[in-house]
Amino acid sequence: MAGTVYIDIVSPNGSVFKGEAERVRAPGVQGTFEILHNHAPMIAAIELGPIYVTLASGERVAFATSGGFVEVLNNTVTVLAETAEPATAIDIERAKAAEARALEDLKSSDEANRAKARQSLERARLRMSMRAVGTKKST
Repeated sequence: MAGTVYIDIVSPNGSVFKGEAERVRAPGVQGTFEILHNHAPMIAAIELGPIYVTLASGERVAFATSGGFVEVLNNTVTVLAETAEPATAIDIERAKAAEARALEDLKSSDEANRAKARQSLERARLRMSMRAVGTKKST
């Protein structure tokens, strides 16, 4: 085995995931990036999208996030997320309701409300697509 990293995903609601992983893939603001054992130290901003953690067993665990930061130092990966939710824990009905609210809010004449609605719509659609992914074996 090539080695592992310790990953800690936290959000304002608390710890989302802690454990050893072979690799972590995150949605960087300048493109998706992957972290492996002995990665160079870095801090990177992440945006709305999926975080994939591949465990030593080959199992891939997916998380939906709306952004934040990733720090890599001494084979420890810390994700400080605005929001982070395991794909398996996403309530699809709640996500569909959020999508419907956002679509209704897009009809607003106020540009600030429409911008907020677009962000809400993106988050709702990400959550719905992530729920379909859940946890699976990596290929």
